[in-house]
Amino acid sequence: MPLLVHRAAVRSHHSKIQTAVVGGPVGAPAHRRYFLHENRPVSPWHDIPLAASSTEYNMVCEIPRWSNAKLEIDTQAPFNPIRHDTKNGRLRYVANVFPYKGYIWNYGALPQTYEDPAEVDKDTGCVGDNDPIDVLEVGSRVCAEGSVHPVKPLGVLALIDDGETDWKVLAIRSDDPLAAQISGLADLERCMPGLVAATVDWFTKYKVPDGKPRNCWAFDGQPRDADYARNVIAKAHESWKKLVRAPHSSFVLNNVSVDASPHRMSPEAASQAFGALFSGGSVQPAEQQQDANDRWHYV
Repeated sequence: MPLLVHRAAVRSHHSKIQTAVVGGPVGAPAHRRYFLHENRPVSPWHDIPLAASSTEYNMVCEIPRWSNAKLEIDTQAPFNPIRHDTKNGRLRYVANVFPYKGYIWNYGALPQTYEDPAEVDKDTGCVGDNDPIDVLEVGSRVCAEGSVHPVKPLGVLALIDDGETDWKVLAIRSDDPLAAQISGLADLERCMPGLVAATVDWFTKYKVPDGKPRNCWAFDGQPRDADYARNVIAKAHESWKKLVRAPHSSFVLNNVSVDASPHRMSPEAASQAFGALFSGGSVQPAEQQQDANDRWHYV
């Protein structure tokens, strides 16, 4: 039985970007969301540009606000689909730590960025976490999984996770009703009082229900401003350029648009490779997780 494929237009200014879901809904182990442009596959990591304008970045939404499933761009699979992360063979869900429900922002990634584990950051003293940079979109709308949005950076937090720097860029969608009023951290606190403090509290505690210790921070958990965030993003973009142009990597770097990348494919070759992914398999139902997602943990 062929894999289920469902295509739906992404709600963003990338009007020709579509997504294709295979393997079942979120909660199915085989769930994958692929990205397409003009009905041909593209990589959300490598082919969607970082810059949306001279002042904005594109954000790929992986996890809609209030949801619990840990979804992420798969950097080690062809065309880098969004998948449901697993650990020890089990699908991963974030616990509800009182007073929060799931993720309290739209959680996503900046395309064409890479936090290099071979480079020690001079300010945090730690290496990168081997992933694209994370974005916490704080606007008023819940974004859909796989949607692409121009966002304006407001600041950045530096989580230290297992000795690695895990940057969290605070941003707001450019089309949000409050976007014109919020350009930095002071505006964010004025318009959304307590959100930054809640963000630090959330990331400090969210692994405790799973039996892990509280997370630590660089800068004592204090955010750095929008200019600092832009510098972090620029450095990660340069690290990505080196990665995608290197001849060998543990990542899957196939793309259809990156100049000087040895992993660049023609659109026709990409379509053939993409079609081969659907040559077999079966649709899987979502695993039941509702009881755990409804429970509150007091930490």
